[in-house]
Amino acid sequence: MCGIVAYTGRGDCKNILLSGLKRLEYRGYDSAGIALLSPQKKAYTVTLVKEAGKIRELEAELAHTKMKGHCGIGHTRWATHGEPSRENAHPHQDCLGQISVVHNGIIENYAQLREQLEAQGHTFASDTDTEVLPHLMEQEDSNDLLVAMQKVVKKIKGSGAIVAIDPRNPQQLVGARIASPLVAGISKNGNFLASDIPAVLEHTRRFLIIHDQETVKVTPHKVEIFDKEGRAVKREPFKVNWSISSAQKGGFADFMLKEIFEQPQGVKETMRGRLSGGQLRFEELNMDEQQIKGLKKIQIIACGTSYHAALAGKQVIEKWARIPVEVDYGSEYRYRDPIMVPDSLLVAITQSGETIDTLAAIREAKKRGGRVAAITNIVGSSAARESDAVIYTHAGPEIGVCATKTFTAQVMVMYLMGLYFARIKGTITEHSYRELMEELDAIPQKIQEILNGSKQIKKIADRTSRYACFLFLGRVYSLPMALEGALKLKEISYIHAEGYPAGEMKHGPIALADKKTVVVGIMPQDAVYEKLVSNIQEVKARGAHLFSISTQGNDRLAKNVDDCFHIPPAAPALSGILTVIVLQLYAYYIAKNLGRDVDQPRNLAKSVTVE
Repeated sequence: MCGIVAYTGRGDCKNILLSGLKRLEYRGYDSAGIALLSPQKKAYTVTLVKEAGKIRELEAELAHTKMKGHCGIGHTRWATHGEPSRENAHPHQDCLGQISVVHNGIIENYAQLREQLEAQGHTFASDTDTEVLPHLMEQEDSNDLLVAMQKVVKKIKGSGAIVAIDPRNPQQLVGARIASPLVAGISKNGNFLASDIPAVLEHTRRFLIIHDQETVKVTPHKVEIFDKEGRAVKREPFKVNWSISSAQKGGFADFMLKEIFEQPQGVKETMRGRLSGGQLRFEELNMDEQQIKGLKKIQIIACGTSYHAALAGKQVIEKWARIPVEVDYGSEYRYRDPIMVPDSLLVAITQSGETIDTLAAIREAKKRGGRVAAITNIVGSSAARESDAVIYTHAGPEIGVCATKTFTAQVMVMYLMGLYFARIKGTITEHSYRELMEELDAIPQKIQEILNGSKQIKKIADRTSRYACFLFLGRVYSLPMALEGALKLKEISYIHAEGYPAGEMKHGPIALADKKTVVVGIMPQDAVYEKLVSNIQEVKARGAHLFSISTQGNDRLAKNVDDCFHIPPAAPALSGILTVIVLQLYAYYIAKNLGRDVDQPRNLAKSVTVE
């Protein structure tokens, strides 16, 4: 997730921006840069310095640069379009090297805008979507940067927080918000714009939140906000009483909890640009319709949490597109002499793009002549570079070791891919396709509804956190989530937990059921609901504590279990992405009750880069 910090005032702008960028390092980034308005004899010029890599590398470069001034912008980049490099780092400039822009988010129609601008003679220096912004502002040919910004935001589709400077207005910052966060900080020594409060919390505790579709003009003595029609908006600043540490976590106690609550946005961003106007787009697959229609088999390779996303993908692809899918552990794939059949596709799912076993599987498949598509959260990662196609999740950086928001983003990509294949192969009716598209579009709001009920989940966790054994049961679409729920609990609480198909209970796991056991039944109302009711009653008879997750309106079940949480209704194939939110919160609250470090669980690393 990119980070923005901007300042205008009496202070040393370069050091203020550097300090702010360091405060935003927790968000994750792959490059950084600063643009400063520097006074010359008769006018101001822009001094621009940017580097791929860490802020320390930018700082080292700045040490060799005579950069002075009192107004400027800084940026840490999380790559979405274009690999991590100096050229793709922000800020970006117009053809004249005057208007300088930083941007968080994604411009969905950038390719069309870039083509138009190039046809009009504009020259581009990067592969990013952001670079269209300064050229569009230049196109407006106005000395009023605010007016230019207001016109430009009406031309772009997507999301973003944008901040621009222009040496013709040397004390002015101009910003805009389209979905992505942007705040203004107010102090006696100058004013700020930032993507997050921690960037400037050491300088001020007075802030204004910029709302969606608003623009803002900031000078050393004034902050002016305008609505999408250009009308002035009056808003009172509020005072922040957080510490810098807690502000980095957005007021949440831990990064893990913050990231759980970021899932509505992460899922929405992953859908953005792929699900639009009732149509699905997947150009990233680099496969034409004939290749997709000819697919005879799909293999999905993954490890850990990503493996459970793969299982969810297998179910929807087979259900909707009627393509046989085989799921393999990355750590096992290359050791079993795998078969790559003609007209097949290998899909590798890896949050970091650097998981050693998944990379080895990609290389093995390529060696055998296979076509590989990677699903990853990291632009420019090894998996992205070594695959024939790459599909990026847009969950933003995940600081907590245990995957939460990257998992739901992966599951959403699986849903989108399954539906895309089905539409092209003609294995789904138009009515079903439209219904599922509407359901997918509603998923972020349904996740938010579950998060709004987190206090109820905490109460259930409080009642059950001292149990010694947990069994997570599910069937069909709920089974991958049962496996993921058990993994989450093991990872952060260190309690023995197992996920099982509910129908397998009598083949062994029922021997564990006693008064020291909690059985979590993942049982939305679907075709196998009644079967699962019977399964959990068998463990109830043996004294286990029953916690069920079911669908709103199913009040009858609540009378027959010890604890129950209801999720919003959804198509059966999509219910998994909702039930797993409950399981993540449940594991989190149990671990907190036991005093565990949920962000850095023992013996675990964020990315497994050695075998």
